[in-house]
Amino acid sequence: MSTVGARRRSRLLRPAGFDDLGLRRAISDRLLPFLVAAMAFLALLALAAAAAAAGLAQHWRQGAGATLTVQVPRPLDEAADAPGDSRQAAVLAALRATPGIAMARALTEDELTDLLRPWLGEGAAKLSVPLPGVIEVRLAGEDAVPPGLADRLAAIAPDVLVESHGIWLTRLAALARSLQACAALMLLVVVAVAVAVVAVATRAGLSARREAIGIVHGLGATDRYIAGRFAIRATLLAGSGGLAGGLAGLPLLLGLAQLAAPFTAAAAVTPAAGSGGALPPRLADVLAVLPPSLWIALPLLPLTAAGIGWITAQITVRRWLLRLR
Repeated sequence: MSTVGARRRSRLLRPAGFDDLGLRRAISDRLLPFLVAAMAFLALLALAAAAAAAGLAQHWRQGAGATLTVQVPRPLDEAADAPGDSRQAAVLAALRATPGIAMARALTEDELTDLLRPWLGEGAAKLSVPLPGVIEVRLAGEDAVPPGLADRLAAIAPDVLVESHGIWLTRLAALARSLQACAALMLLVVVAVAVAVVAVATRAGLSARREAIGIVHGLGATDRYIAGRFAIRATLLAGSGGLAGGLAGLPLLLGLAQLAAPFTAAAAVTPAAGSGGALPPRLADVLAVLPPSLWIALPLLPLTAAGIGWITAQITVRRWLLRLR
């Protein structure tokens, strides 16, 4: 009888679920899933950090990047180019007539007092020093400051000051990119550690079942068959660990996302109507806190862990069998 026929006959006679290599004892079903779950948990945190940095950068671009502040000294004085109008009114009219500006609004005295209160306390409302007029400007697009705007406003009201947030936006964008780079580096480290964990567990299993592998190999089992048996075991354990790590990190991500919602313009989670704040928020509101990229990453965690387990076990076993010859 040929070797192929004998191998086929042995597979037919082997009962379902038969562990001919004793891998259930060789590769522990406790330590490897636990370590992979820890790696999946850290990977989920790294992905969350990258998503949070991207969300904050987008929020800053839509907020600070699309906003200007115009200060008009002596706002109640008469404008030189518009007799009968105050300097602030003339500047405000020029801003509203400028293409590329979506909104221009002069802050009231109460709003100016509120802005100064954190630095001057309650005495901010009793200042004897005249305050400049402050105009809040919203641009139609991000980083689309109309060219020559400061010169045109200075011609209407000398000493006018136009403050853009470009320098701060550049620094914040650099900070967001740095956070994303750190998260990517952390993700690479987690993947490398996961590969090492699976490789060490597989090599320990090979050493523990060395004699059984030698006997099965001598009876005609191919390298592909032996590596496949180890790979299936490692895939199941790594996949279950990745699933457990993702589920363990989900509540933490929901809590952190809810705390960060005011900074990323995300919808705040509020209790259901009529609950008086005692009932938990609606499930739909809670789930809407996380960005879509994280919901995509969650099911990919166990799949990626299973893939790492399969590939690492295949390579480790085949290299070990080559040295065995």
